[in-house]
Amino acid sequence: MGAYRTVMVGTDGSESSLAAVERAARLAADSEAELVIACAYVPMRGHELVAAQDQLGAEAYQVVGSAPAESTLRVAKDRARAQGADKVRTIAVEDEPVAALTRTARETSADLLVVGNRGLRSLAGRILGSVPADIARKAPLDVLIVHTT
Repeated sequence: MGAYRTVMVGTDGSESSLAAVERAARLAADSEAELVIACAYVPMRGHELVAAQDQLGAEAYQVVGSAPAESTLRVAKDRARAQGADKVRTIAVEDEPVAALTRTARETSADLLVVGNRGLRSLAGRILGSVPADIARKAPLDVLIVHTT
């Protein structure tokens, strides 16, 4: 058995984050570890939700509550399984990404948290902060930032 028992990865459904999912899945498979895939979301409310419902009609369920996160997690789980991960759990978390990932890592007893590097090298990321940089500073566990961009 490898050094890690539980590998967690965050995804927002972007190709960059799905590349991080694939890398985390390979690490989990190599370590015979459980892979936890988390997707943070903030549900639409008020005017934003009403506008989406008006535009989408009967299809509005796709953007309400955790539905977008659940859809992202299904895609991520399929990609993880294709990389050899056998034990895969998905979690949709209502919160901002950094808080959601650090809390979920603690709650799942993750040994390693994997994120992509998107935003790390951008000007906005340097000025405002980025998810990978904030995770590296705040997470109380090993963090792997995968070069995905």
